[in-house]
Amino acid sequence: LVATAIGADIVPITGENRVLAYFGLKVINDNPRAGIKAIISKHLKKRLTITDVVFVIAPRINAAGRMKHGLHAVQLLTEKDFETAQSFAEEIDIFNSDRKSLDKEITKEALQQIIDNKEGDKFTSVVYNEGWHKGVIGIVASRLIETHYRPTLVFTKSGEKLAASARSVKGFDVYNAIEACEDCLEQFGGHKYAAGLTLKPQQYEAFKTKFEKVVSETIDTKLLTPEIIIDSELNLDQITPKFYRILKQFAPFGPGNLSPLFLTQNLKDTGYSKCVGQDDAHLKISVSQNGSPSINGIGFNLGDKIARIKNQQTFSAVYAIDENEWNGNISLQLKLKDIK
Repeated sequence: LVATAIGADIVPITGENRVLAYFGLKVINDNPRAGIKAIISKHLKKRLTITDVVFVIAPRINAAGRMKHGLHAVQLLTEKDFETAQSFAEEIDIFNSDRKSLDKEITKEALQQIIDNKEGDKFTSVVYNEGWHKGVIGIVASRLIETHYRPTLVFTKSGEKLAASARSVKGFDVYNAIEACEDCLEQFGGHKYAAGLTLKPQQYEAFKTKFEKVVSETIDTKLLTPEIIIDSELNLDQITPKFYRILKQFAPFGPGNLSPLFLTQNLKDTGYSKCVGQDDAHLKISVSQNGSPSINGIGFNLGDKIARIKNQQTFSAVYAIDENEWNGNISLQLKLKDIK
């Protein structure tokens, strides 16, 4: 449970946390409780890493509280009988699917609002719709930052008041910016990168104007361009099973101990790269460097960059290295962060 919480809450995986996450993952893999086992048995067929906890287990546990009630997750995690736990896990899967389709739909509407209101020209993104589901506005705020890299607030109606979730860009304290607008607020709380607040409907416009003013006056404009910190440059022929075994000894990775990011230049598509997934959103690549053996890679939400690698153009890629399991075969792959 501690390892799951460390992963789910995106806290620094250093010191004691790293030790607890390491041994907790061992338990999750070798002797998980019935509820965790029920989630794993349906979705994962390999040894879990902290990434699987973050992207597979945590969203399902969180979906119960977002969509229905946190009690459903408590039942799943405290259940001793595996078959009963499986039926709880199936119910939670439905909550998670509902959460996904809602967050996709609301993100689309919010992006449209940013375009229609010319919010993209501002230092902040603030959007509101009284019908948006309160349980997913935090996720939507994070999604908006992926497209419009700005301190972001997503509002919805909550009883007689408006409630918002705030998310920030790296290096900017959104909590301080909200605190500077407290004369327009009923309540607020949170930390540097994520916060929540409520206000009266008649305070909304005043708050929006003041928040934009505070951020525009205090933010270093360099923070509005996302950057990727590269740990080292590598050649493809340096990516060997032995190298990866050494790399794995630094795990579990997370905030404070991030998976190393590498840069490789002069890459060429072998002719097998393509877009995959719904709406061709993701980029699957097969590349070589100066005639080296080819290696595969996957870039989530990088499908729109396919044109940059076609027709034998050379390009550079920034990536982490991980394992891909397919039909019982395990191979190393590049987990792309960006290409240019």
